[in-house]
Amino acid sequence: MSATDSPAARLQALFEGHRLTPTQRRIAHSMVRRAADVPFLSSVELAELAGVSQPSVTRFAVALGFDGYPALRRHLREVSPVEPTGETGTANEYQQAVEAEIENLRHLAEALADPGPVRRAGRLLAASRPLPVLGLRAAAAQAHGFAYFAAKVHPDVRLLNEGGTMLADRVDAAVRAGASALLCFALPRHPREVVDALAHARETGLTVVTVADSAFAPVAKVSDLLLPAAVGTGLAFDTACAPMLLGRVLLEAMCDDLPDAQARLEEFDAKAAARGLFVD
Repeated sequence: MSATDSPAARLQALFEGHRLTPTQRRIAHSMVRRAADVPFLSSVELAELAGVSQPSVTRFAVALGFDGYPALRRHLREVSPVEPTGETGTANEYQQAVEAEIENLRHLAEALADPGPVRRAGRLLAASRPLPVLGLRAAAAQAHGFAYFAAKVHPDVRLLNEGGTMLADRVDAAVRAGASALLCFALPRHPREVVDALAHARETGLTVVTVADSAFAPVAKVSDLLLPAAVGTGLAFDTACAPMLLGRVLLEAMCDDLPDAQARLEEFDAKAAARGLFVD
């Protein structure tokens, strides 16, 4: 099954072009994450899945142009003739969290069947000198990990992982130094200052590439190229295996557009060996 033929992709296409409220975006995001099961869920079950009221689900269906949720569900069953995945009752909560992350990675693999968006992002990031990488709060670790590896192949990476009044100043400094693009990692809960920072970055002329948990995330409206990778929500704190892996994929795509990337890596390895930097 190609990415464009997957249940998640068909749902995504159904939502495109509609102005959805934050609550409706939450429902849409939940549906995409459970795309194979959604045609078999009642409005009450979908409401519980998304953490909203049942009337909100009804209003969501109407916003998409259907008479109500039953009409939406009939449509989904017609365009997505699949059996529900079902869930075993034997797995404990920790196993369920791992299984959910595995499913998130499957969705990411389906999306990467079309490598075009990632390759375009790689070109944009490779060409930016310097390259600012933004990630605050829950996304700070993702930004830090990307910046750490990117600095081994990119001549000038600037990590923006602290908010506050100086954040816009640091974006401006990157623009003055010649930056043409900014990479952002945005994960729930989405800080307002991230949205503000991306809006400011676009105003300065930067092309904003964003890795977010959903195509319906609040940062979507202030991003030029958004690459979704879902987070796991089964534990007390969200898990972000798919966004981390997508960040590594972006690194690979960026390396493909940096002609001296391999030479820089070999130079680093030689210096590391000379310094005895690693014990293995």
